[in-house]
Amino acid sequence: MTDKSASRAPAKDLAPAPAPAVAASPGRSGEGTAWLLITPGVIWMTLFLVAPILMIVYVSFWTQTTFAINPTPTLDSWRDFFTSSTYLNSLWTTVRIWLIVLAATLLVGYPAALFIGIFVRSRNLSIALLIICVIPFWTSFLIRVLAWRPMLGREGAINILLQKFGITSAPIDVLLFSQLSVIIGMTQIYVVFMVGPIAFMLSRIDRNVLEAARDLGAGFGRIFTRIILPLSLPGVVVGSIFVSVMVLGEFATSAALSGRQVNLLGNIIVTQVGSLKWAFASVVGVVLTVIIGIVIAMLLRVVDLKREL
Repeated sequence: MTDKSASRAPAKDLAPAPAPAVAASPGRSGEGTAWLLITPGVIWMTLFLVAPILMIVYVSFWTQTTFAINPTPTLDSWRDFFTSSTYLNSLWTTVRIWLIVLAATLLVGYPAALFIGIFVRSRNLSIALLIICVIPFWTSFLIRVLAWRPMLGREGAINILLQKFGITSAPIDVLLFSQLSVIIGMTQIYVVFMVGPIAFMLSRIDRNVLEAARDLGAGFGRIFTRIILPLSLPGVVVGSIFVSVMVLGEFATSAALSGRQVNLLGNIIVTQVGSLKWAFASVVGVVLTVIIGIVIAMLLRVVDLKREL
């Protein structure tokens, strides 16, 4: 009996154990929740961004006559744009003014953001300074643009001060109704969009890191190039995107401060729409959209914003 029971005992041990209950995987429910969350945004972007852009591209190939437009496909509007020196000069003027204004806003805005984000230690004071930068936006855009006319004119405040202090002996005509006046106006209007993102990134820098660098004997120049500038690059990229999008699509500032002597792509779109030339206006709109897309893609290659922010 003992031998038989002993021989049977291992058989029970070798019997397959019951399979554990399989818990429900949360993967499918998580994917379903994710799709539900992004669906409203996808619908919104499709209806109000993708569809209008596709419609503009479609209309750009329509046949435009003097008093009418019909959906017959043609390349005439595209040919007129790329074979006209006037429109190509406007394209080059738009790109040139964008580059100058972008550099000017960075040159003016970065020191201001550096002061607010690094040198001002009080958080309340830094917030107050940022609010002061935004105060001009409490007024109308056109008022801010037109306010430069009495400042830059022949008998404006700037010419009066220059002559009063003996810097110039006669009024400077180039200050108003020129590309310079457009650049000055755009720089003043859009510099705050460069200050805000850079100041935000600078305020995130740990002060202990800067103190440690000083204790190790690093001067301000070395601290700036090795610590402050690299950590502020995401803010520079975000500010550059803001400024680029708004400057490339500008038309009101150039019309008000240049006396219509500076024609940007935005001004051409307004003129063509006013003349009911929808096909040609669509061509200029597509070209401008492509330029903005290329600029944003180039800026996003500088810094991985998803990782840095």
